[in-house]
Amino acid sequence: MARSNGGIIGKTNKTSFGKCTLTTKTSGSSTVTTQPGTRLVRALIVAGGGGGGGGYSGACVSRGGGGGAGGFRCLELNVCGNTPYPAVVGGGGSGGPSSNPGDSTNGSNSSFGCTTSTGGGKGAMSNTAYPAPIQSGNPGGSGGGGAYGPNSSTGSGNTPPVSPSQGFPGGDRPNGGGGGGASAKGADGPEGDGGAGKASTINCTVYAGGGGSGVCGDGGAGGGGNGGRSSTSYNGSAGCTNTGGGGGGHRYAPGCNGSAGGNGGSGLVVVKELNKASGVWSIQSQMAAKQQGTWPDGTVFLNTTVNYMLVAGGGGNASSHYGGGGGAGGYRATGFGPGPLQGSGITNLQTGTYDVTIGGGGAGGANGGDSILGFPTTITSNGGGYGGSPGSVASAGGSGGGATPFNKPDDGFGAGNTPPTSPSQGNPGGTGLQGSSGLPGGGSAGGGGGATANGGNATNITPSFPAPAAQGGAGGAGAPNTILGPDTTYAGGGGGSSYLNGKGGVAGAGGGGTGGVYNPCGPNSAPPLTATDGTANTGGGAGGDNNLSQTSGGSGIAVIRAPSAITFAVGPSCNTLSTHPGGDKIAKFIVSGTLTISK
Repeated sequence: MARSNGGIIGKTNKTSFGKCTLTTKTSGSSTVTTQPGTRLVRALIVAGGGGGGGGYSGACVSRGGGGGAGGFRCLELNVCGNTPYPAVVGGGGSGGPSSNPGDSTNGSNSSFGCTTSTGGGKGAMSNTAYPAPIQSGNPGGSGGGGAYGPNSSTGSGNTPPVSPSQGFPGGDRPNGGGGGGASAKGADGPEGDGGAGKASTINCTVYAGGGGSGVCGDGGAGGGGNGGRSSTSYNGSAGCTNTGGGGGGHRYAPGCNGSAGGNGGSGLVVVKELNKASGVWSIQSQMAAKQQGTWPDGTVFLNTTVNYMLVAGGGGNASSHYGGGGGAGGYRATGFGPGPLQGSGITNLQTGTYDVTIGGGGAGGANGGDSILGFPTTITSNGGGYGGSPGSVASAGGSGGGATPFNKPDDGFGAGNTPPTSPSQGNPGGTGLQGSSGLPGGGSAGGGGGATANGGNATNITPSFPAPAAQGGAGGAGAPNTILGPDTTYAGGGGGSSYLNGKGGVAGAGGGGTGGVYNPCGPNSAPPLTATDGTANTGGGAGGDNNLSQTSGGSGIAVIRAPSAITFAVGPSCNTLSTHPGGDKIAKFIVSGTLTISK
């Protein structure tokens, strides 16, 4: 019979292109939906740990057994692509109470698909008057430890049996045994420590340590709770959340008072979708796998959060005597900067090369350019709106341009956050003030909007001068951000201009330009002042023009920051890389280029 693999005889190989996608479930019942090319996963399934044994009043020598760790299983499983699989995270068992009646309980099972890890066995309650079942540790993923007393017994581990084993038995009396762990039996009393847990091959973290017994037994590595001790508390400590650690057993309190066992720690499910194409392959088999989308190409998910700051180019102002301030470029950021303006970090990035576009500052009567991160879900900050001028109402943009006093109505400012984003990327410009509003001469223009504030409105400052006068609106303030390390402010609006009598508007913090002043009238005004451009790589808006020489907004900037395990490369060479003292990798773009991400 003809073979579809080109005649190669032997084991059937399986390819998987899961891009190392990592999904973690920490509570309840839910689903994990695989990537289209995934055919193999490695699943870590840890059940809830058993509760530690408690003891009732009157038990002057009672010592409870440690709770057994939840079953630990880390397996490679066959799956189908683009398919939801049920995932259940088991809760920890209850610790034994300090008063009658009651008993500690086993932890609950955790599962992924059809594979289950069994909850840890409860630790034994301690009192010779108790019925034998209460005095005994229960079987489970790992078994509960025995307690003080002749009728006490330990619980078996790996129950029901699976291969590889999901856990070990608890320790035996006298004086209380530790709960079993994923890689070792609980120690026998006295001072029975919990059995050690096991490290996951997915994330190298240790899980499923057994609870210590109630004679100062230490919890096993991997989240096991400590047993009761007179130096801290007679109650047993709880197993750690999402480790499957067993609860610690109680130690009798002074005056023969009862004390409680610790609760078991809840479990965990972690699923890593594998890139895999091991073995020997014919060309025909390789091509078939590529067509099915299951042949790995080396791309993997980062499985971490990447933060960014993205600022567009600021708006300009056309040649005029009545120029409104340019609006700042749109500002968008995650992880750093003012809390209300922080969006969500990127959690679905893969290794690969991505385009980064840096918006230029708007020249004259033009908006700034958009800045863009070309990730699978594109992120765009929009260029700032240009400031108003005679015959041209101010433009909307990331932040809007300020209104000119030449055009009625005075409130012809540009809208901000256009198009809308959440959180907002900017604010509107300010209003102008006409000479016809009780002010001889031309009046003053509004400031451009900034990342954190509207552009200022032009104001009447007549008391400050021998003759009536106005001042251009201030540029709206930008946003401070420490993503690069130093606290630097970006995306400030440009100040509005003043014509004939008055003062120019001050620049918005964050690279905005200063509004100009045209002064042929000597003492009735501030000194003549030429409007200034927005600062490069801040996204600052241009200052409003006053002397028929156009102004430009500042260019934008992009910064991407990721944990130390990620590697960046950038091009061209004027874009730079750095490492934060805390270890994070940082890529800074001042011109358009490419970002290559690997791990």
